[in-house]
Amino acid sequence: MSSPDFSRIAPDVELGRNVKLYGFVNLYGCRIGDDTRVGTFVEIQKNARIGCRCKISSHTFICEGVTIEDECFIGHGVMFINDKYPRATRADGQPQTEADWELLPTRVCRGASIGSGAVIMGGVTIGPKAMVGAGAVVTRDVPAGAVVAGVPARLTAAAATDWAAGPGQRRAVGSAWEAGT
Repeated sequence: MSSPDFSRIAPDVELGRNVKLYGFVNLYGCRIGDDTRVGTFVEIQKNARIGCRCKISSHTFICEGVTIEDECFIGHGVMFINDKYPRATRADGQPQTEADWELLPTRVCRGASIGSGAVIMGGVTIGPKAMVGAGAVVTRDVPAGAVVAGVPARLTAAAATDWAAGPGQRRAVGSAWEAGT
């Protein structure tokens, strides 16, 4: 593991073997698996889990309650959200505490890719080998192998189940996901 200058890595962070951290990262209370790369200006909060052999690109925010499984790609400036109704204060005007909001856990399954600038709302699961297009806003679960894009994210295709078939190979799927079923 390398610890670059100008980074903040709290003592409670668990780093696997050969983790590569670039400058200006802010990590606390999280776990990062073996051979994962974390880009510049990334924040990973407490109780977030990053698997092995992942790439987390610069300017990404991974909040509490996010689990990213092995071999995932997270593009530049991806934002994860864990609170459906964020507020700074309670009804009485006092600052909120952890007891005043509901954490919505998010899961990014093995081999999924999330394009730059995507926003991932709390409480969703992005299935294995799914792909989220750049700038998408994901508001509900993404099926395994699916390709979604847009605001809100909509199904466009499903990735070929046989990755050995080659990059860019896609198969059409029905519209059940877009219909909300």
